[in-house]
Amino acid sequence: MNIDYTLNELIAVNLSKEFKNGEVGFTGLATGGPAALYITAIPLVAMELARRTHAPDLNIIFAGWIQNPDLSKLTRLPNAEYDETLRDIPCEGQYLTYPYQYSFRRGSISFGFGSGIQIDKQGNINSVCIGNHDKPRVRMVGPIFLPEHFSMFGREYVMMPHHEKRAFTNKVDYITGVGYPDGKKGRKKLGLTRGGPELVITPKCIFDFDKIKGKIKVRSIHPNVSLKDLQDSTGFELGNLNNIKNTKSPQKHELKIIREDIDPHGILLGNN
Repeated sequence: MNIDYTLNELIAVNLSKEFKNGEVGFTGLATGGPAALYITAIPLVAMELARRTHAPDLNIIFAGWIQNPDLSKLTRLPNAEYDETLRDIPCEGQYLTYPYQYSFRRGSISFGFGSGIQIDKQGNINSVCIGNHDKPRVRMVGPIFLPEHFSMFGREYVMMPHHEKRAFTNKVDYITGVGYPDGKKGRKKLGLTRGGPELVITPKCIFDFDKIKGKIKVRSIHPNVSLKDLQDSTGFELGNLNNIKNTKSPQKHELKIIREDIDPHGILLGNN
């Protein structure tokens, strides 16, 4: 049976299956088009879908201070971490001081979501600059909590709204968050005993990692994306992709939950 779904729904449903009951997920507030969609909206829908299916005791921490918001009540995406949209959204709790119930320094955050302007084949991410750090061609937004995401959270889901060679590069110009240089043992040598990237999600595919070798690899390719397109859009060799499966399609009941219960107005995924 063919079921119509959007790319955003495809990603959200597959991402939701990554989360376990009782975990704590953190996503910040990104603004501006694709960044807001991939870093904030899709993760929120994915976490809430997990809560409504297999992980009812999953806790969502949104923008650092909102716990388990009622996403169906959103009338627009917030454009600031303390604007009235977040202040007034129904939720299970608001944290006004730090440290609160879930402290990243204590290792309370099971997983988070981040992004950058570049990511390399070891999973290192860059959100600081393009070119030499002291005289960059482009200065970006800065670290924005990514060092902590990649070292103090249990795992990180890297959300890349653009899949192109300049974003997927052989070596990043600056390391904001550490991936797997020389694998897990490389992280250990750097004193990083927790965390690291788990998946990299793009409009074309889902990557995971060989964490022993310290190398990114394709886990699934989204429908209607050719092998040539995927390789041509990536700045390093992906190897033999002939046996890679398509990203699993959403089920009818999952789409119904998203469209009717989580995001009925299309505020997050833009379905309506």
